[in-house]
Amino acid sequence: MADDENAGFRLPPGATGFHRPKEGPLPETDVRAFRSALYTAARVAGGRVGEVEARAYPRTFHTASVLDGAGEQVVLCHAHHPWIAFAHVRRDWYDREFATPPPWADVFAHAGLAVLTHEQLTAPLSTVDTSVLTQGEWREIRLYGITALGGVIFNAWD
Repeated sequence: MADDENAGFRLPPGATGFHRPKEGPLPETDVRAFRSALYTAARVAGGRVGEVEARAYPRTFHTASVLDGAGEQVVLCHAHHPWIAFAHVRRDWYDREFATPPPWADVFAHAGLAVLTHEQLTAPLSTVDTSVLTQGEWREIRLYGITALGGVIFNAWD
C-alpha cells in the first residue's frame, strides 16, 4: 500500500485511549461482537480460541488468540474503535510488531469490525492524519518512541 493511501486514515478522538472530559466518554467497541467473531474465526480456521484477555487500564485493546494449524494467531481489538489487528506475540503495547491478517480475518469484517492491514498499522505517522491528537498525546508518542500508526492506537500509555 502506498504512503498516500495511508494518508486517508484519519485518527478519530479516543484512538490513543486518552479521555477528554469536555468531549464526553470514549466510545466502546462491542466486546460481544468481538468475542462472537473470534469464535467464528476459530471455527473457520479449523482451530480453537486460546486465551482471551479483556482490556485492563491503561491498555487500549483486548487481546485474544486463535490456535490453528499455523500456530497461535494473536488478535487485538481496540477498546474504543472497532479495529482489529494481528500480532505474532502478546504485548502491552506495539509500534510496528504487527502480523499480516490471516485468511480467516474477514470474519471480523463481517461482524462490523475493521481489520487493519500490516501496511496500515506500520505506516509512518507522517502519512496519517493526526490532526486530532493533543499536545499530551504527542508527548506520549515521543516519550515511547512511537513511529507508526499501530503504536498510536494499540498502546498502554499512562
